[in-house]
Amino acid sequence: MTNLHTAGLVLLTVAASLCMAPAGSSADDFADQRQKMVAWQIGARGISDASVLKAMATVPRHRFVPEDMEHLAYRDSPLPIGHGQTISQPYIVALMSQLLAVQPGQRVLEIGTGSGYQAAVLAEMGVLVFTIEIVPELGRQAVGVLDALGYDNVRVKIGDGYKGWPEHAPFDAIIVTCAPTRIPKPLTEQLAEGGRMVIPSGEKYDQQLFLLTKQKGKIKQEKIVDVRFVPMVDERGKTY
Repeated sequence: MTNLHTAGLVLLTVAASLCMAPAGSSADDFADQRQKMVAWQIGARGISDASVLKAMATVPRHRFVPEDMEHLAYRDSPLPIGHGQTISQPYIVALMSQLLAVQPGQRVLEIGTGSGYQAAVLAEMGVLVFTIEIVPELGRQAVGVLDALGYDNVRVKIGDGYKGWPEHAPFDAIIVTCAPTRIPKPLTEQLAEGGRMVIPSGEKYDQQLFLLTKQKGKIKQEKIVDVRFVPMVDERGKTY
């Protein structure tokens, strides 16, 4: 459930033609585009976690975008996925995944399933993902793609992500892909001791990505970078 992300980092200039597969691309074409995406958009910007790099080189990003946009799937930007939502820029997906510092077998809560791509990346890293999507149509579409790709370590729920998923708490890590104006207390409560949460927060044009860690029941907050995400909303569309 992310919109355009503006990372406050020096970004490499990548020729668009090198990051897009032509229409009607084959599986080999897409695989080649994934390798270039990881090398030029992600690794070259400082993402070094081997499990993140491997996952993003493996997950077929083009399966998580509308069919008429498959040829743009590996470009260096977010893409619309319908219902006013987008699939995040690959670098932002990688950055947030690295910040979580998850280990295989851990339990991760994601707020904002969107097309399911971020959940697939985390699942590829060997964690059990519990993901919540407030737009029913997107949630159902994500389930279909994740099931088709064999990601049986992802559980999808349609509902209000602000409340988290207390039945399955505590979580070793929490990732939020929509921006509340303040950090939701239910999510910090559902974060396990020693856990990490990556979340954007702020007003529409003044948002920051934060890394939260819980130690001895207290939350430590660190600003990572300026970003722009769609707002977190309730089931009536009211912004949190």
